Amino acid sequence: MSQWPLIASRRRTTAWPQTTMEGVMAAESGITQLASSTAYRFVMGVDSEPTVMPQSQLDSLADPMGVLLRQGKFPLTLHDLLAEVDAAGMLPLQRSYLVSEAGQIPLAETGSLQRDLRFAITRARATNVDLLISTSAAGDPAATFLQVMGWDETAGRFNYYMRLGPTWVWAGDSYSALAPESRGQGCFDSHVNGSLVMKELKQPWLHWQSMNATILLAPDDPLRRNPLYQSLSGAEDLELTVRAGVSRWTGVRLKHAVTSDGRVTDLDRLLRQLCTTTAVNLASSVTASSTVVRSPGKPLTLPLGLWLNVDSLLDDLGLPARFVPPSVPGQLYLDSLVRYDFALVEGEFRQPGDAFFAFVVPEAAFEDIEVVNQLVRRKMISAHFAASVLMVDFPNPVFSPARVKLLAYVPAAATLDPAGGGVSQQVAEVIVQAVDSLPADSPEAQFADNWRLADADWRDVFAGRIQDYVNAVTLRIGTDQGFDDYVRLAESRRREFKSSRLNEFTLTLPVTNIPPDAPLLQMNEDGTISEKPAQSATEGKAYGQFSF
Repeated sequence: MSQWPLIASRRRTTAWPQTTMEGVMAAESGITQLASSTAYRFVMGVDSEPTVMPQSQLDSLADPMGVLLRQGKFPLTLHDLLAEVDAAGMLPLQRSYLVSEAGQIPLAETGSLQRDLRFAITRARATNVDLLISTSAAGDPAATFLQVMGWDETAGRFNYYMRLGPTWVWAGDSYSALAPESRGQGCFDSHVNGSLVMKELKQPWLHWQSMNATILLAPDDPLRRNPLYQSLSGAEDLELTVRAGVSRWTGVRLKHAVTSDGRVTDLDRLLRQLCTTTAVNLASSVTASSTVVRSPGKPLTLPLGLWLNVDSLLDDLGLPARFVPPSVPGQLYLDSLVRYDFALVEGEFRQPGDAFFAFVVPEAAFEDIEVVNQLVRRKMISAHFAASVLMVDFPNPVFSPARVKLLAYVPAAATLDPAGGGVSQQVAEVIVQAVDSLPADSPEAQFADNWRLADADWRDVFAGRIQDYVNAVTLRIGTDQGFDDYVRLAESRRREFKSSRLNEFTLTLPVTNIPPDAPLLQMNEDGTISEKPAQSATEGKAYGQFSF
């Protein structure tokens, strides 16, 4: 779960001043005080300073938090906020979750390291979660950050709020995340697509309390007496909540993108989640790195998201590829930790070795995957079109400069054409027409070759390419040079993630002795790696900043 960038934290790696929020606000707008019991709006990139929310806008907030503010209720602690929700009888079902990037570091080794334990609390009436609260699990409840997302069923969007001093500020909604002026700003530098965020979405849920790992607490830690801690649920449950929330917002967004006369608006914004990396999830082996140390003779299976976008290509689009996930001898992995001096580092704290779970890498984000999945299910694009794009440079499921180039051919709007697979034929024709003036190995030419495959053949052809690629990786990964290549490839992708605003905490990923300015690497379809090509300024804006 993300801690919004508007809240300063000692552990944040982005460029926000390391001060209190009030200090940030003073530096940004000259505002040092806000009136109590008054609702403000402050959408970064749009508003130069917090302003009192107009009554007409306040009246339009129909999510649970907005309802409380409209009723003149301004609870300033987590306890008071939950009490108000209870009193309103709106959302009786509550679950709490715990996360910390330092949560599995042995307590005896942490010294003065701030462990930054955080709660995520969800409230629901039935299946869907309508309120999600994020706050520190320690410290003064009146002073620590307190942030809320609320689902507005009437408007079909999430609203974002933060407590600021003596009152609450509305920081925007799901559509603010997509608008050019506020995209990537404020809370939308982590909630980049306007929905829930859980970067460590899949098992083993790195950094979360879950069925795979327990966050360490001292026997006398006062947190143990907190009812929220005593009733903790595991991250395996939160994963389902986040997936449902992303799907919910995506469904409404796509529905609203189609006008009554059959036009698809904001088509370029929708297809950027097919062609670019707007966000990532962090995946790892389900094996703890310490387990490999104890059993170096056993193979270590690396996360599938390192090799390709399995969720989209195989699960959603149905490519019939069958293969055994590549694994590496444990000793080769341990040797790489020494060779590249892996460590968790923050300030003066240093713990040699990998993260708690081995081999963390960025993978394709569920936010992007679900947009593509629903575009296909709603017949706004065809499965063949989606696969033809994703199979361009498919060994690089994230940060692909090749697929980014295809976005330039997508118009801002188009007319749905059922015979042409929604808008697929229209976009594909523009790309194919450009091929004659481009090199044979250009992304456009790769797409054209994919698109020209017959409807009866494309799935099998793509599956065969994937199987050949995984076979090539499997042959190389057990060799010293092959695995060393993949270690450096993984670190290259981690460095790209660290250079983005999605990288919020310094202990999220390990550091290595590979220089930060070392050439970025890409995977090739034959299982080898090479340096990435240089990017133009336009491509860099879309791709280097996660298409903000």
